[in-house]
Amino acid sequence: MPSIYDAIRADHDNHRALLTRIEDTTGDSDDRKSAWKEFYEDVKSHAAAEEETFYSKLISKTWGQDAARHSVHEHQQLDDIMEELNEGDMASPGWLNRFKTLKHDYEHHMDEEEDEVFARAQDVIPEDEIEGYGERFEKRKSKERGLIDDKREDSLED
Repeated sequence: MPSIYDAIRADHDNHRALLTRIEDTTGDSDDRKSAWKEFYEDVKSHAAAEEETFYSKLISKTWGQDAARHSVHEHQQLDDIMEELNEGDMASPGWLNRFKTLKHDYEHHMDEEEDEVFARAQDVIPEDEIEGYGERFEKRKSKERGLIDDKREDSLED
């Protein structure tokens, strides 16, 4: 089973590829719709699973509280943009402009996690404390995939 770091990095690699694939499409083509749906669902389930496994462990360490809060805040900002895009007209120039903002912000977020947060976490969280978290992340992500629509409806009601 992969470590939590490897599991998150693998998702990030997939997300980067999907962002490029979406950017390379035009209008409301089937390819853009398909890539967007895959990206949307995977990022939503990834973020929730990451918060519930990795960031919950990180927040238990004094230094990790600020890092975890910062990353969770970025998740919320990215989620807001994703919801705008999910409801928007993929054929409009405004959609593509907003998507470019999402792409830039999300790439920054992934780079920051991988370069700064992971390095610090590996320094302060002993391996035996985080062993098995990759598997927990994968299981939680799978469960979260089935909750996307319910969570979206709950969010719209708030």
